[in-house]
Amino acid sequence: MNMLINTNLLDPMETASIDQLRQHQLDRLRWSLKHAYDNVPLYKQRFDSLGLHPDDLKSLEDLAKFPFTGKNDLRDNYPYGMFAVPMEDVVRLHASSGTTGKPTVVGYTQNDINTWANVVARSIRAAGGRRGDKVQISYGYGLFTGGLGAHYGAERLGCTVIPMSGGQTEKQVQLIRDFQPDIIMVTPSYMLNIADEIERQGLDPHKLALRLGIFGAEPWTAELRRAVEERMGITALDIYGLSEIMGPGVAMECAETKDGPTVWEDHFYPEIIDPVTGAVLPDGEYGELVFTSLSKEALPMIRYRTRDLTRLLPGTARPMRRIDKITGRSDDMLIIRGVNVFPTQIEEQVLKIKQLSENYEIHLYRNGNLDSMDVHVELKHELQGLDPDQQRLIGNELSKQIKTYIGISARVLIQPSHSLKRSEGKACHVYDKRTPV
Repeated sequence: MNMLINTNLLDPMETASIDQLRQHQLDRLRWSLKHAYDNVPLYKQRFDSLGLHPDDLKSLEDLAKFPFTGKNDLRDNYPYGMFAVPMEDVVRLHASSGTTGKPTVVGYTQNDINTWANVVARSIRAAGGRRGDKVQISYGYGLFTGGLGAHYGAERLGCTVIPMSGGQTEKQVQLIRDFQPDIIMVTPSYMLNIADEIERQGLDPHKLALRLGIFGAEPWTAELRRAVEERMGITALDIYGLSEIMGPGVAMECAETKDGPTVWEDHFYPEIIDPVTGAVLPDGEYGELVFTSLSKEALPMIRYRTRDLTRLLPGTARPMRRIDKITGRSDDMLIIRGVNVFPTQIEEQVLKIKQLSENYEIHLYRNGNLDSMDVHVELKHELQGLDPDQQRLIGNELSKQIKTYIGISARVLIQPSHSLKRSEGKACHVYDKRTPV
């Protein structure tokens, strides 16, 4: 472990030995499997159909025998069919937007809310936040878990919460200027929007009180981190979570190391699987991230397939394992002329071109029977008057990099500054206009 950590600030499980942690996980995993089996008809039916019982879990490795849970299971049992407690014990409901079908509904007991607040407080502290810090929460409030999850965690740590929510970008900047928050919790794409507005108002971001950005809810690259840190003069750290498992606070990047989010393994047991075969992969190999909840009462999740693609790495700032940067989602992967492409790969190349802003769009269409890709980018505001020949050279450079590093040809279209759509939450970078042949 990093010896610079003040262990007096940490929860006991953050300093436990690996053996203590694994025993703690095994005890909690046995409870979680039995809780799900006894109280959720879907789990009882699936375990029984495989001839499995929670008592068959003798070791952590035995978890691989048990079936996966997917988003469709929640939708098929909409709204409350996967709850493991009576509704009178559920103190809060959250839900996804449901843009691809029925929303996924998640519920929390009071103990679940307390656990959630504790892991988010732990996360903010791991990022360098402390009691008395002012935290502007610019995640959306409401059914989305981001806003209220961050809110309760910041309050639990003893911070002063500014519950701004998403949107109203001019007001976001007004509060950053006037209320002087130390920390902002927001999606990285919306942070870019806020940065644009700060510059539009003629403010010097390096003279603001903000010192820390805790960014989550969407994948983002190391290049984007560097761009935001240089532009805003802050430290940018990655928080990971998903509604089905808890919300924000499942994993958090630590300030001491900035080397990927540490999974709070005392509450969430991670696995990496081959997304095609479902086989468990050893730590260090890339695959799909799977979580089993260890302490959730209202909605236990057994081997939930997140569709996020990453790998598990050894602990550094804490003994608990880390996840590498999310490279994409197995269901977000684009197949273009037989090549597997993730939007974050395009983002990485865009941000290597210093004359371009962080905003981009990927437009896919068919040219005859072939897939074609256009990448729309913007010049930085101060370079708006660049002559067409120089713009063409920049576009050619990006096109060459995409071809070299990703393996596909792309037409690069340079757009006027601030012309691409800005996000007030999760960014939409891909516009797929292809029709089946």
